[in-house]
Amino acid sequence: MNKNSSQVARSGQAIPPVLIVPFVWIGDFVRCHSVVRLLKAEAPDRPVDIVSSTLCAPLADYMPGVRRAIVSDLPRRRLGLKLQLDLARRLREGRYGQALVMSRKWKAALAPFLAGIPRRTGFFGEVRIGLLNDLRPGERDLPRMIDQMGALALPKGATLPPDWPLPELKVPAQELAAWRTARGLADEARPIVTLSPGAVGAGKAWPPGHYAALAKALAQDGAAVWVLGGPGETTIAKQIVSAGGPRVRDLTSNDLRNAVLALAAADLSVTNDSGLMHVSAAIGTPTVAIFGPTSPWHWKPLNPVAAIIEPPGDELARQRARLEGNDAVSHRRTADVAVDTVLGTVRDVLKR
Repeated sequence: MNKNSSQVARSGQAIPPVLIVPFVWIGDFVRCHSVVRLLKAEAPDRPVDIVSSTLCAPLADYMPGVRRAIVSDLPRRRLGLKLQLDLARRLREGRYGQALVMSRKWKAALAPFLAGIPRRTGFFGEVRIGLLNDLRPGERDLPRMIDQMGALALPKGATLPPDWPLPELKVPAQELAAWRTARGLADEARPIVTLSPGAVGAGKAWPPGHYAALAKALAQDGAAVWVLGGPGETTIAKQIVSAGGPRVRDLTSNDLRNAVLALAAADLSVTNDSGLMHVSAAIGTPTVAIFGPTSPWHWKPLNPVAAIIEPPGDELARQRARLEGNDAVSHRRTADVAVDTVLGTVRDVLKR
């Protein structure tokens, strides 16, 4: 919390709300809850709102400390001035005291500027002088996304803490039970294993055939297998269901809430380096994460996971990845992670 906020808190006055403008990806949206928890720890009564796409908005419903999500589907490759003006109008009504602009994109800072939010904090990014009035240096010196996000919530020049608050997604038991009943899943056999075959980025997805073989083996073990993802993963899900048999279900959906609830119901989650990996870990479901051309140190969830599986060999590249990021491991293929390796890990985790 900044100095002015501390003075207001001591005086007994209400602290103006703070707005978080996050990245658009699911995993980064989940990471933002660490910032929410940091802000609430320093000023418990200060309302925290978050700008969200329609896709990510359901996540905010399960984030303790988030007052509301302000939904705006801004275009990615153009300014979208009309939508920016509409968002600015709604932000103006919120009477925010500060906006934390996580994205380094120029247009990410436009609506907070147009809304007249008094303090607009962010990194220099795409030459955002004027749009931001609390510019922070040193973005390139912070290799992890969570360190970049968290630094913006601290006073300028503050030393980063050794550990950040962990993201949390809390799903009410009553809502989960109602969802299972409505979907005909109330009597599903245990254990329940979810598979999340989707991923954004070249080479990050474990091959569909590998997931199909894993689903078949788990079904033969007696597990119920649910395949999760968006409409883009429906074709893959049908392939996995076809190979796995009647114990395997296609639960892909255009509503992220379904995936959140499925992951909350599951005993174990198998996932690529993807947004649902972060959702699963933040819920607390034991998560087996498969990494290929990305660095786990940079991109794994802040929450503990049951196991991280990488392609075999190349120990030097793994060590270099902490310093060099994805460049050190970009040659790796998720296809080189064997089905038997993942199956053995899943069986071990389920036993525990």
